[in-house]
Amino acid sequence: MSPLQPIDLPPEYLDVGTGTDRRAVAYRVQSGATPSLLWLGGYASDMKGTKAARLAALAAREGWGFCRFDYSGHGESAGPFVDGTISRWCEEAESVLAATLSGPVILVGSSMGAWIALRLAAGMRARGGGPAALLLLAPAPDFTRRLVVPNLSAAQCADLAAKGYCTEPSPYGPPMIYSRALIEDGERNLVMEGLIETGCPVHIIQGMQDPDVPYSHALDLVSLLPADGVTLTLVKDGDHRLSRAEDLARMESAVRALRAEAQITLSR
Repeated sequence: MSPLQPIDLPPEYLDVGTGTDRRAVAYRVQSGATPSLLWLGGYASDMKGTKAARLAALAAREGWGFCRFDYSGHGESAGPFVDGTISRWCEEAESVLAATLSGPVILVGSSMGAWIALRLAAGMRARGGGPAALLLLAPAPDFTRRLVVPNLSAAQCADLAAKGYCTEPSPYGPPMIYSRALIEDGERNLVMEGLIETGCPVHIIQGMQDPDVPYSHALDLVSLLPADGVTLTLVKDGDHRLSRAEDLARMESAVRALRAEAQITLSR
């Protein structure tokens, strides 16, 4: 593919927030047919990751609309990572979606991005709309309460109290940082407290060898989703990244199926 294709161009920037809270959010958008795709990345990941790049290439080949972006404090976006919260990143996702894509959209959320996707879907439904479909990869909604806080050591709790953040070694790169603000804000954004009405088809892909988000978490999420229109794919040897060739092919197949289903629904 030519380096001049849209997926390889420098990012554009969108200002989100006001005053001292204003930050420049980097994004890349490709125009094309709807339903478009919006990529919502994971905690401490960026829009140049393997899965996001694979979807960008797929959308370019198929002529679909597609947008990916970096949350503030991530990748090419501005702002300190430690300032990030679910509310802050949801605001950025909503702003990027409004500025870049029109018409039906499929939200593709990876890990923490699935939490953002569910919050975004709820906001869209509250305004009288909703996504065309959801694809959730190794979904980690409510991860601060369910996956982080229960596993904090005494030393990490002491750091949260004294410094406002704590760290944890990561096999993917620099240590993970968890701030008190992130954890407290997470409590205001919980989605797994009752039935989750998405109003659209949902496909979840979850690795059973995921060391970060146990597949029991995906099962808990499925139990809260309406029975109709929910597909769960458990990958027996899949890890958290789901970035092997077979995982990427599985993601592409899921996107194609969700687009086809959404097009049928929208044409009625």
